[in-house]
Amino acid sequence: MAAYTQDNPPPIGDDSFPHEKTSLPGSNDELESGGSKSFEKDGGVRARAVTITEAQEGGEIIYRSMSWQKCAALLYGEYVCLAILAFPLSFSVLGMAGGILTTFGVGIVTLYTSLNLWRYCMLHPDLLNICDIGYHIFGKSRIAYELTAIALILNNVMIQGLHTLTGAEILNTLSNHGICTVAFSIIVMIICLICTIPRKLEHVALMGIFSAFSMAISILLVLIFHGIQGREPNVANFDEPVYITAWAPPGTTFVQGFNAGALPIIFTYVGQALYPSFIAEMRDPNDFPKALYALTIMEFITFTVVGVVVYYYAGQYTVAPAVGTLGPVFKKIAFAFVFPTTIIIGVIYASVAAKYIFGRIFLGTRHYNNHTALGWAGWIGCVSVTWVFGWVIGEAIPFFGTLLSLMSALFDGWFGFIFWSAAFFEINRGNLWKNQGFRRKAETAFNWFLILAGAFIFGPGIYTSVESIIDNYRTGSIKAPFTCADNSL
Repeated sequence: MAAYTQDNPPPIGDDSFPHEKTSLPGSNDELESGGSKSFEKDGGVRARAVTITEAQEGGEIIYRSMSWQKCAALLYGEYVCLAILAFPLSFSVLGMAGGILTTFGVGIVTLYTSLNLWRYCMLHPDLLNICDIGYHIFGKSRIAYELTAIALILNNVMIQGLHTLTGAEILNTLSNHGICTVAFSIIVMIICLICTIPRKLEHVALMGIFSAFSMAISILLVLIFHGIQGREPNVANFDEPVYITAWAPPGTTFVQGFNAGALPIIFTYVGQALYPSFIAEMRDPNDFPKALYALTIMEFITFTVVGVVVYYYAGQYTVAPAVGTLGPVFKKIAFAFVFPTTIIIGVIYASVAAKYIFGRIFLGTRHYNNHTALGWAGWIGCVSVTWVFGWVIGEAIPFFGTLLSLMSALFDGWFGFIFWSAAFFEINRGNLWKNQGFRRKAETAFNWFLILAGAFIFGPGIYTSVESIIDNYRTGSIKAPFTCADNSL
């Protein structure tokens, strides 16, 4: 098997990007072309490529077996989620036109950066996760690797915490606060932990199909029920008729516009931190863009329709998630279908986080890809640690919208923008400005803009999120951490 590095790139394809037709080491395409099965063990990337390839493709557990259809199911499962029901609130903050334009613009940028990601993975098929990519694109720095690892784990466990929080909220709503909220969140955590035990993402992909289907039903019910209610949302202080605006309503502050308007949209679109792990388990990673294009079309249609319809009917009374403006019966029916999705998407993020930790401990040993007692004990331990950590975060920051925005500010500027512009510069090193045509120069300038945009999301984004948390505590609009109090909608 051949290990590909910057000095030893994969074969050049015949279309616009030179590496789009490459294949992973050991694939059928490589063997047919006479690929070598010997490695130069120099202690660097080549030796690591041997370990990763053998770990992924050898042993009793073959990881590189996922079809592009199952990868698409993972993507759909990741994105068809409760966060979609936060779009109407973003539209109410940005206005109807502002919401549509922001949704479209962020979607196009996310598609572009995702293709940069995929191309980089094709150039470096020895990379297993986003931590490996962080190491490569930032000068093969060990510090960059460790910081990326910390960010990946924090990003995923915070999302896991969001899902234990949301699961407790759903159970409280359905049961009319049947038991203590903390007890509900523990029940959700245990269910999620059990569902995360399968070690291959291919198995989790099957859950993703059911997740997307269940959430699609909930979204459809939310739209139908708002139409049945008409422009009379079920809110406590319905003191003026519903109205909508084309742009941000008068008096909207920067903190409100960025924190409640833009960041939830960015958060819902940006999921690239998981993509390298998905690609690493694909049978033929050349097929990844098929799922990506289909996903982007689905995202824009779904996100826009939900935002426009609910905002039209609920107007200035819109809340996140959008079921909050429905009547009690409608709310329970629509919310019930969200529960499976809440569990499964949490499992997807937990699987990637646990897989990284597990690989850090066991990669290169027989326990990584064989059914050994130590291997399974280690895997269950990694899964348990991430879920307990996530549960603590979900209870410590018990408010859906602001937690969503905080996660977006902390990680999405990096994992959605900066990383993949840096990957573009690495892929096209030496061919960015000098002797290049207008298209390449414009693309280079655009990637510099994306780096600035990512830095803006990180800096002012954190500021607006923290300010929102402070405001929520000051006004008493949120429940206390680790409380039995009812958090139902």
